[in-house]
Amino acid sequence: MPNDDIHDNHISNNRLPLVYLQDHVVLLYIFCSLLYFNYLGMLIMSLSSTVQMGAVLASACYAIVSLFSGFIIPKPHIPKWWIWLYTICPTSWTLNGLLTSQFGNVSTDIKAFGETKALDTYLKEYYGFHHHELNLVGFVITCFPIFIACLFMYITAKLNFQRS
Repeated sequence: MPNDDIHDNHISNNRLPLVYLQDHVVLLYIFCSLLYFNYLGMLIMSLSSTVQMGAVLASACYAIVSLFSGFIIPKPHIPKWWIWLYTICPTSWTLNGLLTSQFGNVSTDIKAFGETKALDTYLKEYYGFHHHELNLVGFVITCFPIFIACLFMYITAKLNFQRS
C-alpha cells in the first residue's frame, strides 16, 4: 500500500497538510527574499548617477544588510541603540522566518556552546525568535518587496540624471 511508509514513520494523516504548508511558507520566504534583493539593487542603481557610484553604494548597503541580519550578531547581542537597524533589515526577518518555520516547534535536544538545550529553546534564547510571531514575520517579509518596489518606482519617476 502506498500509505504504509507514512505510517511507518509515525506521521499521522492529519499532520501531513501542515508539513506541506511549511514547505510552501519556506518557498514564500525565499521568493520574497529574491524579490527584495532584486528590487534593492534596482533602487540603489536608480539612486546613483553612474554605474561605478551604484556599485559602491550597493557594496556598502549589502554589507550593512548582511551585518545586521542577525546571523553574525544575534538580536539579543545587538546593542540597544542599533536594534532599529536590525528591525528594518529585511534579511533579519527572512532568517527569523526560515529558522522559526522549520525549527521553531522542534524540541529535539542539541548541544550548543557546551550546553544541551531543546532546539526551540535555543532559537528563543540565542536568536530571539519566537514561533508564535510567525504570522507577523510572514506579513513583514511579504511587505518588504512591495515597499522597495514602490520606492524604486517613485525615485525613478522623480530623479533624472540625464542631461538635456
